[in-house]
Amino acid sequence: MVILGACASWSLITAAARDGRPEGVLLAVLAVAAGYSVGRICGALLPVAAACAAGLAGAALTMAVPHLVTGPRITVPLGHAGATAALLVLSAGAACCGAWASPVPAVRLALRLLAAGIAVTAAVLGSAAGCAACAVVLLCSLAAGRVRHRGAVLAGLSLIAGLVTTLTWAVAARAVPDGLAAFVEARLTSARVLLWGDALDLLRGDAVLGVGPGRFGELSPTARTVADGRPHSAAWQQAAEQGVVGVVLLGTAFGWVLYALWRSPRPTPVVLTAGVALTGLATIATVGNALSFTAVSVGAGLLAGLATAHPLTEEPPTPAPGTGRQGHRTFR
Repeated sequence: MVILGACASWSLITAAARDGRPEGVLLAVLAVAAGYSVGRICGALLPVAAACAAGLAGAALTMAVPHLVTGPRITVPLGHAGATAALLVLSAGAACCGAWASPVPAVRLALRLLAAGIAVTAAVLGSAAGCAACAVVLLCSLAAGRVRHRGAVLAGLSLIAGLVTTLTWAVAARAVPDGLAAFVEARLTSARVLLWGDALDLLRGDAVLGVGPGRFGELSPTARTVADGRPHSAAWQQAAEQGVVGVVLLGTAFGWVLYALWRSPRPTPVVLTAGVALTGLATIATVGNALSFTAVSVGAGLLAGLATAHPLTEEPPTPAPGTGRQGHRTFR
């Protein structure tokens, strides 16, 4: 609550100082808090059913509203592919968490097939990144049953998220070799890289407060060619609009989620599956506008809540690595 309160308060401070519009940030904070609360409650009462429902709901929403918006769809030059991929990754993560929470082998198989089906859905919808990310979540979830100590894996996930963020900063600052820069630009489009460069210029203008929430589209020359007027990177949007403090708060929120997973009483496979899915979301949000969509923010909070809940019923122990028998759960 302290971290979410700090994120909301800082957005109000920067908005007041720079005549910004903090409504988007406040809505995102509220969405995460609401999703997390629902996840904790449902995860305590019905850990398997809640995870299954979350996976099905996310996949159904993506298919029913492919671009997650009811208004005009933005297709050029960046589009909404990041939001679609993010929601599908969270859905696959929820399904895999439900599989590990169930003591019934048939239910576990069904939920893993659901996760595989979500990956196929991503491919059908044309989201190659979503398909790959869902496949990674499923494979990592299967391997999580052989992990004894969750702390090292969660630390590795934080390192991955940090490396991806650092890469975007290096690309925006033109601090990478030309070959790597060309490779990244070819995959992410030149418009996205130009947006990051504009965000860097705005950050240099005021590294503490930024230009104010919601003002990037007004001040970025490149944003005039992009219909949504966003930098398509959560880190760069925070940097440009809320300064370095905003970036630190965003990173702190993600770090707290990983810490909460480390302390969670849920079985290690459930925790690590959620950690991989949320890291996938963080990676997608670092190079896209996924967090600009309320459904994604709610889904992230929901999955984190499910993976950190205190179930009222006893959960099945994790199979001991290499034995196929049931062993004791390891919470650290």
